Amino acid sequence: MGEEKKLTVLGHLQELRGRLITSLIVVAVCIGICFPFARYIFDFLTNPVSGIDLYYTTVTGLLGSYMRVCLYGGLALSMPFLTYQFVMFIRPALTRREKGYLYTLLPAVIVLFASGVVFCYYILLPPALRFLYYQFPGFVGGDILPWWTVGDYVSVVTRLLFWLGVVFEIPLVMFFLSKIGVVSPQWIARKWKYAFVMAFILGAIITPTFDPVNQSLVAAPIVVLYGLGYLLARLARVKRVPIFSPRAKAEVE
Repeated sequence: MGEEKKLTVLGHLQELRGRLITSLIVVAVCIGICFPFARYIFDFLTNPVSGIDLYYTTVTGLLGSYMRVCLYGGLALSMPFLTYQFVMFIRPALTRREKGYLYTLLPAVIVLFASGVVFCYYILLPPALRFLYYQFPGFVGGDILPWWTVGDYVSVVTRLLFWLGVVFEIPLVMFFLSKIGVVSPQWIARKWKYAFVMAFILGAIITPTFDPVNQSLVAAPIVVLYGLGYLLARLARVKRVPIFSPRAKAEVE
């Protein structure tokens, strides 16, 4: 029995290794595909606020930033394949009904992540970057002028875009966990105070500024998403009654 379990564990480890190697190869290919298009991604990243001048102070500074953009572009391009590999790896541990839930929710993962990126790009980034570049140096005084490097700028912007996309997955995760019975809507409702505090902590971590306005721009959607997740968790626990069941017939009568 122990030998059988050991072989099962070894089989899972071998499967994990194979999927990781395949995923790395696909990511590397996608990075290569993105290399000639990274110049257009640069334009996309610098568009939220006009008039910002970027510099690089080392010989390979611009090349490093270019490769960073290729890396994030490759990860984004390979995300559907990576998600497929993850689902295929955890599939044996799920019941037939849980697999159905997971397959149904997969398109929503992409939609919500894209929604978070759009929210960050069009709503959060413009005021945050404008505050850091134009307003905050004047508040500090001393004739301090912003001298942003392209590497630091790309790092901050890509980090914000990624984590806001992840944050927008909260309702979907809460719905799935409630659907499979890991959490209950009552438990989610009891934890709303902790969720409220955690939203502002995440807002302080994700945003590159100490401005409470920009932190609130991140925290407010998290609170709203938590409330939406609670409603979806309640919806997940609603049991459908067959149309021709005795209970349904009694309710009609």
